[in-house]
Order: sequence, then structure tokens, then C-alpha cells
Amino acid sequence: MLASKRPLAVALGVALIACACKPSTPPAEPQAQAPAQAPKPVEYYGTTEPFAADAVYFLMTDRFVNGDESNDHRDQAAKNPKLRTFDRPTPGAPKGKSDNVGYMGGDFRGVLDNANYIRDMGFGAVWITPIVDQPDEAFTGGEPVKWAGFWTDGGKTGYHGYWGVNFYKLDEHLPSKDLDFRGLAKGLKSHGLKTVLDIVANHGSPSFTMPKDQPKFGEIYDRDGKLVADHMNLAPEKLDPANPLNAFYNRKPGIAQLSDLNENDPRVLPYLLGAYEQWIGQGADAFRIDTIGWMPHSFWHAFSTKIREKHPGFFMFGEAFEYDAAKIAEHTWPENAGVSVLDFPLQKAMGEAFGGATSGKPAAGYERIAEALHLTSGPYANPYDLMTFYDNHDMPRIDATDDGFVDANNALFTLRGIPVVYYGSETGFERGTAEHAGNRNYYGQERVDAGKDHRIWRQLRRIANVRKQVPALQRGLQVNVEMQGDRAAFYRVLQQGEAKQIALVLLNKGETPAQFSVRESLQAGQWKNAFDATTVDVAAGGAIEATVAPHDVAVFVLDGATVTDATLTTELDRAMARARRRVD
Repeated sequence: MLASKRPLAVALGVALIACACKPSTPPAEPQAQAPAQAPKPVEYYGTTEPFAADAVYFLMTDRFVNGDESNDHRDQAAKNPKLRTFDRPTPGAPKGKSDNVGYMGGDFRGVLDNANYIRDMGFGAVWITPIVDQPDEAFTGGEPVKWAGFWTDGGKTGYHGYWGVNFYKLDEHLPSKDLDFRGLAKGLKSHGLKTVLDIVANHGSPSFTMPKDQPKFGEIYDRDGKLVADHMNLAPEKLDPANPLNAFYNRKPGIAQLSDLNENDPRVLPYLLGAYEQWIGQGADAFRIDTIGWMPHSFWHAFSTKIREKHPGFFMFGEAFEYDAAKIAEHTWPENAGVSVLDFPLQKAMGEAFGGATSGKPAAGYERIAEALHLTSGPYANPYDLMTFYDNHDMPRIDATDDGFVDANNALFTLRGIPVVYYGSETGFERGTAEHAGNRNYYGQERVDAGKDHRIWRQLRRIANVRKQVPALQRGLQVNVEMQGDRAAFYRVLQQGEAKQIALVLLNKGETPAQFSVRESLQAGQWKNAFDATTVDVAAGGAIEATVAPHDVAVFVLDGATVTDATLTTELDRAMARARRRVD
């Protein structure tokens, strides 16, 4: 062992001598120090979600516009009044009122023909109801549908799209010979509109209580048309788990008589993923997920993970009809579905603040809105990603005056979140009506054409297009200055990369002009009025003074300035640190 080390010791000695004999290296020239780089500005933003740029127009395809009468299928089961699918008035309507639970003819052509109408209002996306194949008859089971009834499906059809039979196949009432779903999505995109597709995973069609088993009801078919599930007109508890056709469903009651998909059956998730990936491939830009709360978090986590493996960043938002923010927020957490949700708690607050036209109750003030925003220390993964709205197809439309609609839209398009407006709201269509009481009535081309003369439409277009042009209103942090009674004042601040913009929003939902003098946290600079491009020069310590007319809004924008106001910086630092849910 010792002998083997001697050559190494000699070699080291030679190397040391050789090093000692070399002339010393002259000292290096002093290097000029690079100039110190200015610190990067702190970033302030509410969300980085690209979809936040696009306000959403939500329409029930069958109830929007009939653009092609050749696909109405008015002869479908027409020989039997109990089974026919076209034009089925809801029984019990009061005089002068109407509702319908049959098909009314709205289709893809009617949507695409009015793409410019939707875009010009200021929207960047269209949410359409489910497009998959539905039963070809009216449902004969369940409790008979009646005026203002809830979860009463007897005599109803699948006009709405939520009674899926084959999730890979288009329902025959929607496409035209020259316009399938791919064509619709492509056509909308050519008009600057994204396509939000409504999807269902919790249930299929009504499946039991029929006097006689009906074709397609309670059945599900695969992409090849093969039957993979059949409820056999049996109550859930009577399903045979050993029968593969029964095992696709749960043996517990779900919503009304709807077939309840069994999330634990290993065939269910792949079936749904295959179908919905097909529609993404044909142009769907985002998903609205129906009844997300009826399936466990583990199912949705697996679903969203698989979708995003193939389509990174694919935007989805769920419907959990629940007013408890802590409850619906669970769906936004990455360990669960990791998707956005429709903001039902804020919807309730908006109804109280802007609705109630016939109730006689005093309207709530903006403090009620502020409570529901959860700008800091809230339960959501990110409140700025939520889909905000004041009504939809599953609840009574907002009971508002024209002024109430204008106020609601002014708030919806300036507060945090991604706005969603239900078809017809631009003219106060069927205000205050519930499902089976007119909420989902047919809108039609005549109303579309006349809409531009309506005050609600004009004011909606005005504020929606401002949001479309002001990134701070899409993605900026919100800092409240005043949210009380009929008055609201707040900042939306976006400082990220090249984007530097501050918007000051002033809202007045009162009956008299509101005088605002905003000095608090006001950044010095030249502010531009977003509506008329006039400017206001604000010195350090100065103020913006404005008179906002009754039921109106003012928006001032400061472009290109890094935030330097100390008070605003403090508020923004706090908002940035506490806006999103923290997981320790």
C-alpha cells in the first residue's frame, strides 16, 4: 500500500517545483464595473388568466335565433301530442304570459348570423348550452311540468341540451347542412369570439318513472353508436350492479329522474374525456361545467388534469349553485378541480343591490357588493378568475328596472372577475321570470334587430367596450376607496411587464348626480376619461373631481406610469399578498 503511493508523491513534488519556477502572472487590469441596474418595478395584477380579457355572452342555443328552419324537426314524434318535441307550451300560464318546454328552433346558424351583434356589444366569447344528442320524444315520466314549477320534467324535451344520450354526437336540431360545430367555432373565431361549450358529466337523460320505457331515455351510446348504459326504466335502487349497462349509473337518487353517472365505474371518466376532447379538437375554447358540485373533487381533479395534459392552460369554470363562498371555493383549489366557478355569492349581492323592482324592499348599497368580492383573505384560489353574473337560466332573471340593469352592467364590467351576461338581458327581456315561467323564452331575430334602440343595450355596449379596451379592468388588482350606499369608487391596477395602467372607477346607482373628489391614493399624472378621451392633469397631492350622473359610471385611466404613491403602494402590496388563497 505504501509503495503504491510514492509515484503520486513525487509527481506532486515536481508539479509544485514547476509551479514555483514559473514567472508570476501580471495583475489583471481592473474591470470596469457594470452600472447598477435599476430594480424592477413590483408587479401588481389580479390575474394572469388570458381568458379574463373576454366578457361572455351566454345563450341557450335553441332559444336564441332560428337561423335555419330546415333543422327544426317539427315532425318529430308529432303524431302523438304527448311525445311531440316542437313547441310545447307550459301548462298553467297566466293570461298574457308564456313559457315553452319544447324545441323552438334556435340553432348554430342563428348564433353565427348574429356574431357581429354579440361582438359589437363588447363581448369576446359566446357560451352555448350543451350540443350533444338528446332524446327524440318528450319525457312521459316524472312530475308533470307546470307554470313556475321546479324540477318538474314530465312533458319536457331536451331542447336545453342537458339530457345527453350520445356525448360524441351533435343533436340534430343544431347544425345545418353547411354548418357543424367545427364550422360554428371557426366562424365565431373569425368574428373575434371564443366558444365556451357547456358540458355535463354528472348525469344523462331522465331514466325512470315512465309508464312505458321510451327510446333513448336513460341510455348512453358511444362514438360508434353502441349502447354502453341503460337505466331500463328502473328506479336507482333497483339497478343491478352486476349488469354492465346498469353499472354505468349510481344506485342513489340524483336530480329529479335524471340518470346519475357512476364516477367510480372505470368506464365513465374515459368516456367523457374522449367526448369532450373531441369537441376541443373541433374548436371549443373553454368549458362551463354543469352541476360540478354533484361529483366528488377527486373525479374533477382527474378530469381537469387529463384535459390540461393535452391542452395546457385550458380554461374551465364550474356551476355549483351555492351561496356559501367557502363551499364553492373548494372547486377552485388545485388539489380539487382547479377551475374557476360561477360567482353565486356575488350574484346574490347584485340581485339585492340592483334588483327587487317589484318587491318593495329597499335596494342594498355597495357595501353589500364589497362583502361578496372577497378581495383579500378569501377562500378562492383567485377571486379575479371568477365568472361574475346577475342571473341565468336556472334562477329567476333579475327583477330590475331599466336603471337597475344599467347599474348592474356598470358594476359587472368594472369590478373584479369575468362578466357573464345572459341572452336578452341587454333589453330587459323577461325580467324577473323563473324557469317554466318565461325565463328561457325564445328571443328571436326581431328582438335582436330592435335591441340597438334600447337604453339597456346602449349602456351595456358603452361599458363593455371600455372593459374590452382597458386591460386594468380585465386583470388589475382592485383597491376600494368608497363602497357605500349608492356610491362606489375603486382602483383597478395592472403593473406587470410592459403593462402599466391604473383605472379609477366611479359608480352612481342613485337617483341624483353624485359628486366625487378622489384624492386618496391618487397617482400623479395625466388621466384620460375612458368615454370621451378628455384628460385631467393631476399633480402630486391633487384630486380628480367628477360629477357622475344618476345611474351612470365614470372611468379614468392613467397609462404607462409606475405606481409611486405611497398610500396606493401600501394598499396594493397588501392586496397582492392576500388576494389569492395561501396554502402553507
